[in-house]
Amino acid sequence: MTEFAFIRLPDGSAWLGEGPFTSSDHPGDGQGVFYINDFDLSDPAPWKRPARLHAVTAENVQSVAGISSEAPPTIAWAKPATEWFKMAFRRIRREVLARRLEKMVPVLTESGEILDGCPLQLLSRLMEGAPNSWGYAHVNEKAGFMGLTPELLFRSQGRQVETMALAGTAKPGDQKDFDLDVKEIEEHEIVVRYLAERLGQLGEVTREPRHALQAGGLRHFQSTLRVVLREDAAPGELVPWLHPTPAVGCLPREDKWLLKLREYRKQLGVPGFFGSPFGFMKDGVCQIIVAIRGISWEGKKVSLPSGCGIVGGSAFDHEWRELRLKREAVLKLLGI
Repeated sequence: MTEFAFIRLPDGSAWLGEGPFTSSDHPGDGQGVFYINDFDLSDPAPWKRPARLHAVTAENVQSVAGISSEAPPTIAWAKPATEWFKMAFRRIRREVLARRLEKMVPVLTESGEILDGCPLQLLSRLMEGAPNSWGYAHVNEKAGFMGLTPELLFRSQGRQVETMALAGTAKPGDQKDFDLDVKEIEEHEIVVRYLAERLGQLGEVTREPRHALQAGGLRHFQSTLRVVLREDAAPGELVPWLHPTPAVGCLPREDKWLLKLREYRKQLGVPGFFGSPFGFMKDGVCQIIVAIRGISWEGKKVSLPSGCGIVGGSAFDHEWRELRLKREAVLKLLGI
């Protein structure tokens, strides 16, 4: 199969769309169509209708995708350099301390080279993810990306929309210490406030209490927010309304800060899929996730990105450790 898209939903159901894809600026009838775009939303026709759509299971996903019996990839990783990231961290924190910026999420990318094996063999790992995660992938002949994300941008059905704030990270351990961590709570509540404000312009918002969620070997704060829209809004309109949230972007979400964020992402070599919206619509239900906790590849070159939120209480050593923990979590999830 030369191109396919894949999603595994938290309930365990999974779908594989076989190319070639028909691209459109709207989901059409919404029956088995994928949403695939990059972080900058540069594709004006992000809705991708597959030539054929397959419901897949852990037992048949590899054969349906036409994946050969090669071994999983062996990857030689290069140690990430600190120089560019440390520069971005210092500049962002300076703006935060001057109260010109509230939060920004720089991304560090670790690079590697495939020595042998095939990354497509990791597809079966996406079927084994926790029930609070979404597996996702988009692959063509020479390149692709895949991952297991715990972050939902939104789920919509008619006028009912649900989203989540997922921000604040710690390695599983002493829950009491994490629950009282002022910096992590601050980072989380920035995202909650942003989502409540954006959705509040569309309808009345309700929020569930903040709680700790364990996903992929890490702990996060999560808050669920829901809204019933006052007027109809297509899923494609909600994507740019919410993306990028401060969980992967910046606050204030003003043009000058979004431009600066993109500059940092370019300087740091961040692959376009990371933090982007990726989704699937079927039977009137649209689920758009945030593509984190994943890898991308082109030929033999592999990228493993991880991001961290810089706020007033951020310290470089703590954030550097968080970045490493997130990358290690991805490697463990994918069995690399």
